[in-house]
Amino acid sequence: MENNSVKEGKTTAIISYITILGSIIAIFMNMEPKNPFAGFHIRQAFGINITFYVLGYFVGNFDSWMVSGAFYIFFSVLWIYGLIGAIQGEMKVIPLLGEYFQKWFKNLA
Repeated sequence: MENNSVKEGKTTAIISYITILGSIIAIFMNMEPKNPFAGFHIRQAFGINITFYVLGYFVGNFDSWMVSGAFYIFFSVLWIYGLIGAIQGEMKVIPLLGEYFQKWFKNLA
């Protein structure tokens, strides 16, 4: 990846990790000159957000604080891992789900 591409897409990549609204804003920010670095992180962040809300619906039905606590810790670690990668200018897929997010959302950004 070119260093210039990383510099140009870093702000958009970081914004994509700020909730689902940040992901949607980042998608629109990356519309006209498509930046591959920003697109990579948009797909990762969008996948984290969508998976969080879909699985969160089901986890919310459990009365156990251990299940919900593990759920929040898991997604917090994924989110922090992705955000640090965006800040450092690296294109590292998040563990377990990152490759799938790149395939599923390939047309997104």
